[in-house]
Amino acid sequence: MHSNHSEPGRYHLLLTSHGQPVQHGWWSSETIARGKLARWVGAYGTMPGGRITLTDENTGAVTQVWPQE
Repeated sequence: MHSNHSEPGRYHLLLTSHGQPVQHGWWSSETIARGKLARWVGAYGTMPGGRITLTDENTGAVTQVWPQE
């Protein structure tokens, strides 16, 4: 049995609307997480007050933000 299922992936994607969390996702691959971010922008980009952040959970660094500030 894999232990990954109990731990979220390293790359955390968070969609918020006016500061309230709407959707989360965790992936172990940064490439996949960035691809998901692009997909989320396509799906949720018109949401009022929408913001998407991609965080490297290992370092705590925000690696990508949409829309760019």
